[in-house]
Amino acid sequence: MAEAIGRAGMECQRGADLESVFGDKASPRPEAVLLDLMTVASGQARLVVDQCKKLKVPVVTVVPSEGVGDYDTSLNADELIVHPASDGELLIRVKQAIYRVNGPTGPQILKAGDLAIDLERYDVTVAGRKVDLTYKEFQLLVLLASNPGRVYSRESLLTQVWEYDFLGGTRTVDVHVRRLRSKIETPGRLFIETVYLVGYRFKAPE
Repeated sequence: MAEAIGRAGMECQRGADLESVFGDKASPRPEAVLLDLMTVASGQARLVVDQCKKLKVPVVTVVPSEGVGDYDTSLNADELIVHPASDGELLIRVKQAIYRVNGPTGPQILKAGDLAIDLERYDVTVAGRKVDLTYKEFQLLVLLASNPGRVYSRESLLTQVWEYDFLGGTRTVDVHVRRLRSKIETPGRLFIETVYLVGYRFKAPE
């Protein structure tokens, strides 16, 4: 499997347990964990998956073709590979697991915590869940998220997003911010702050 990972253009670090994978503080956290069920007992596998979920690290389980019928779906890994698999399938499934957990990445992506904004595809995801925004909501979010911490007055947002004195006035900004918040925020996950008597700002992740 390590050779297949190398052929697929990825680097891997072998570890018999989570401590060997995450214990070295000097090493960067892996983008994904490949869990070979041919060499790991079911109880240990469940512990690995549970811990990775807490750390928001994607888990890809590898199952031998003869053991597919016995696979326990309650293990709840992010992706599954049936061994043997082609190098191309291995690469795609690892990337798919990373996308599901962390959302899209790349030079055209704005990220703030688990919020990801794809500037090229006009897609927004929160914790891997796609969020449907109107074009103006998307423009408003991009402007705020591109300058975290900067306070924008309602008049400034109206001018920069709508580009003219909209008939509805600054109340239009408040309505769009409220709708935007309802789509991307949940209790304990706040992205847009109201600055009293001034306007709004994007909260940089801590």
